[in-house]
Amino acid sequence: MFKTRNIATQACKKGHIRIADKQVKPSREVYATDTILVRKNQINYTLTVLDIPPNRVGAKLVDIYRKDTTPTAALEHLEFLKHAKDHYRKKGTGRPTKKDRRDISGYTNEEE
Repeated sequence: MFKTRNIATQACKKGHIRIADKQVKPSREVYATDTILVRKNQINYTLTVLDIPPNRVGAKLVDIYRKDTTPTAALEHLEFLKHAKDHYRKKGTGRPTKKDRRDISGYTNEEE
């Protein structure tokens, strides 16, 4: 779920990682059949540990040892957030873009 161990450690310390509805420390061991709740980017991901690998594995092989049981409603919320960020621009962030100017001129020309 996280690119580096340091980022995962920070998430544990902030309380974004839960196992069996309890906050965990970064040193907490994970066992098979544990249910992990990860809060990342305003989405609550739910993961079930299927087995523990005997040694470290690459990111592509991690899916063998876990099952993503995240509800579809949470994933739909992610799509909604993507669309919301595309259309939101803070007021006073600079000059209008070319598209903004076209929209403004089209709006003013229609009234005339």
